[in-house]
Parts: sequence; C-alpha cells; structure tokens
Amino acid sequence: MAPANYKRTAHRWRLLALMLTAVFFAFGSFWLVQVMQGEETTPGANAGNEPDYIVDNFSWVRMSEAGKPRYVISGERLTHRPADNTALVDKPVVQSLTAEHPPMTMTAEHALVNQNQNQIDLTGNVDIQRPGNATSQPLRIRTEALTLLTDDEIAKTDRPVHMTLGSASIDAVGMVANNATQQIALGGRGSATYPPRPPR
Repeated sequence: MAPANYKRTAHRWRLLALMLTAVFFAFGSFWLVQVMQGEETTPGANAGNEPDYIVDNFSWVRMSEAGKPRYVISGERLTHRPADNTALVDKPVVQSLTAEHPPMTMTAEHALVNQNQNQIDLTGNVDIQRPGNATSQPLRIRTEALTLLTDDEIAKTDRPVHMTLGSASIDAVGMVANNATQQIALGGRGSATYPPRPPR
C-alpha cells in the first residue's frame, strides 16, 4: 500500500511543479507585454526628444480669437518634437495677415516655433519687408536673429539691425517693434542716413 501512495504523491508533486512553472511563465509573459505597451503609450517616452513627424513644403495658418487668419508660416521642412512641443522650420516665411496694417513678410534660414509660448525665433539672414502705402513708406529690416511674440505682435532682437524706411537708412544694435501700434524702438550705438532734401 505504501509504494502506491508514494507513487501518487510523487506524481502530484510533479504535476504541481509543472502547473507552477506554467503559471510563472504566463504571468511573466503578461508582465512583459504590459511593460512593452507602457513604453509605447507613455507620454514623453520618446527618448532624446526625437521628432514625431516631419512635413515638407508646408503651410500653417494661425487664427485669431475672432476666427480670422492672423499670420501664415510656410517653409521647406517642419520637424516637430513632442517633448517640448517645438517645431524647427527650414527656410521659413512668416506673413502677417492683419487687416488693420499693411502685410509684413519675414524670411530667415531657420525658425524655432514654440507653440506653448506662442513664440517664433528666426535665425540667419532675417529679412523683414513691409510695402508702402498711401500713409507709410516701404520698410525693410535686416538682422541675424529675431524673436516674434505672435500674440502680442512684437518683434525684438539684441543683434545689430539695418533698417531702411523709404530712402532713409538706420543702423542700430537692438530693436523692439510693435506691429499693433506701428512703433519701432531702436537700441543705442547707431547711426542714421537721410537723403538730401530736394531744392525748393
């Protein structure tokens, strides 16, 4: 009788060990799947702030609170990075579309668009042009770096600036331009050149 009981007990231990091993592997597989899915779905898990999308030859319209176009950003390539919600733009073109003032066009080599702060940083051969009209002369501003605060309609830089207004030209270091009030404040250490007055 004892040998039969021993065989049944040994068989039960082997069956229990097999079942425990199967349960262990099942839970291990479940845990591994959960970890892999968690890495894919966790926000900000994109190591090194790698881009999540790239768009070539794009055009992007920013609307005002009234539902009207405020400005357009276009360029050769836009690379978006999700961790800080910024976009790097190659060969950007920024055009203001406010009906109250003449349209203004800004170009540069690169732009960094910070959507969280509504800020655009233009760098490299920044060129701003505004055509003249019946009440204002044509305006052109050139510098190497410019920060646009889009909601406040302010452009500013601490770099050297060359500005032409009609036939007059001004060189200065630093500038704050308010498109809403049509006022420009230039920094110090500058010079101005005015054309000669026509003879009376």
